[in-house]
Amino acid sequence: MSGLEVLFQLAWKLVNEQGRIRLLAVLASVFFVVLASRLFYIQILQGKYFYNLADNQYSAGDQYSLYERGSISFRMREGGELSAGDLDTGFILAINPTLLLDAHGTYQKLSVFVDGLDEDDFVTKASKKADPYEEIAHRLTLDIKDKIESIRIPGVILVREQWRDYPAGKLAAHTLGFVGYKGNELLGRYGVELAYDSLLTRAPGDLYRNFFSGLFEGLKNDIFGRESAMEGNIILSIEPRVQTLIESKLDELSEKWSAKNLGIMVLDPTTGEIVAMGAYPTFDPNNYRLESDSGVFSNPFVERVFEVGSIMKPISIAAALDSGVITPDTTYFDKGYIELDGKRIENFDGVGRGRVSMQEVLNQSLNTGATYAALALGSDKFQEYMYRFGFHDKTGVDLPNESGNLIENLESNRDVEVATASFGQGIAVTPISMVRALGALANGGFLIKPYVGRRVDYSLGYSEEVKVTEQGRAVSSDTSETITRMLVKVVDEHLANGKLKMDHYSIAAKTGTAQIVNPDGGGYYADRYMHSFFGYFPAYDPKFLVFLFMNEPKGVDYASQTLTDPFKDIAEFLISYYEIPPDR
Repeated sequence: MSGLEVLFQLAWKLVNEQGRIRLLAVLASVFFVVLASRLFYIQILQGKYFYNLADNQYSAGDQYSLYERGSISFRMREGGELSAGDLDTGFILAINPTLLLDAHGTYQKLSVFVDGLDEDDFVTKASKKADPYEEIAHRLTLDIKDKIESIRIPGVILVREQWRDYPAGKLAAHTLGFVGYKGNELLGRYGVELAYDSLLTRAPGDLYRNFFSGLFEGLKNDIFGRESAMEGNIILSIEPRVQTLIESKLDELSEKWSAKNLGIMVLDPTTGEIVAMGAYPTFDPNNYRLESDSGVFSNPFVERVFEVGSIMKPISIAAALDSGVITPDTTYFDKGYIELDGKRIENFDGVGRGRVSMQEVLNQSLNTGATYAALALGSDKFQEYMYRFGFHDKTGVDLPNESGNLIENLESNRDVEVATASFGQGIAVTPISMVRALGALANGGFLIKPYVGRRVDYSLGYSEEVKVTEQGRAVSSDTSETITRMLVKVVDEHLANGKLKMDHYSIAAKTGTAQIVNPDGGGYYADRYMHSFFGYFPAYDPKFLVFLFMNEPKGVDYASQTLTDPFKDIAEFLISYYEIPPDR
């Protein structure tokens, strides 16, 4: 006897006759509510699925189980949704060799309607007289299915089928991933499809299970279990128009600079919501089998690490500001180089500027100035702040296969490792980790967990919105405001000779140009660079942070030459599209 039955019998004995009537009434009410909700789930929420299931039962007996999977949607700015990953429906052409009278004649009739039918393969399958079911072709349209049915060929079977479809093609492919076979199972293989696979996966239906048996089995799960509650659909934070824009920029940059790989991300630094994220080269998840290199499926924002260069300088300066060892007006004497532990560190051009302030370090992107700030902190304190900015840990973004950062040099006591890390060399970090850290400069000093899954709609009919997750404080709000003010000055007066400045909007931004490690000869290539760029706006109440990177562009040295214009185009679009009011 189950524990539930024991409790029921005990309660029955303890109550009087009137109480028993009330108990029965309550139990009946609960049963009715659960039954009604289950019927709603079957008839309304899953009505299409059971309709297709019934159709297959009529057509193909027990030879085929209809594929089912939860949906993925983009979220429009206006609040509506646009399908990103859903199920498409068509038909399988199959034959029953035991009923087929004329294999060659049947082939000739079917080939009129179905392109690409292989006659030898068809005849081979038709010769299997002990086999009642052989599949010939997949994903036929309703029109073709109707035409084949109209000629009424004995032994020809048409079975409804469903498969994963990505209506927007390549759009946000690295975020979405795709569904593919792992062994004999269809599972999410990359991106959201993999990260939310347990939510999106549906158990195959049993075509012959008794309806009421299935109904009450579902009731049992609803009352005593949580299996069905964990099935659902995912609504992403990706905004399709913004995503379309950044992917067009990626195409332009690739064509102009022939870079090895590129990426652009748009994020709300106050919530961690990723509004757009795209990488190049990309792929079509509908036709992923056409790709010869599986490396194209990996999301470089999450799965790769880079030495990011000078966009690390604002973080180093912010750490020193926060600890109180410098102010924006602190000066040092810049000779154009500094020698540490037998190594020579130079500015990008090797030129000294004489006595300069910390503001000028950011204005002119001076390696010696970032080094000065980091050494003023000391190696232990510098490491502590880099950890506070989250570089020692993964972000926990809801995308699979996140790589850890390579920051062993931060654990060194040598000044040269502290120095190179201060301007983004000698350590390698994921772009998603870098974006989270840069977001702390913008949002008042907090690390915020980034995410792409904005809402889950569960199969039982309720929804769950993502919650903003703070992961610690990197710097104080005063430091955040101070470094923002310094970066606004960089944009207004120095970056690309003031080309990025907007009269009515404050923008905080910085470029980065990093040398690329030569894995064969040691050291760095003399002619290969990693370009990066970040900016947020309106600077003192940021709605968006835009991050761009480009690996090994051809025929150009500095990120200010390659990424300033696309950043400006993206910023102007976002300001207009989201109707952001001016702040100055």
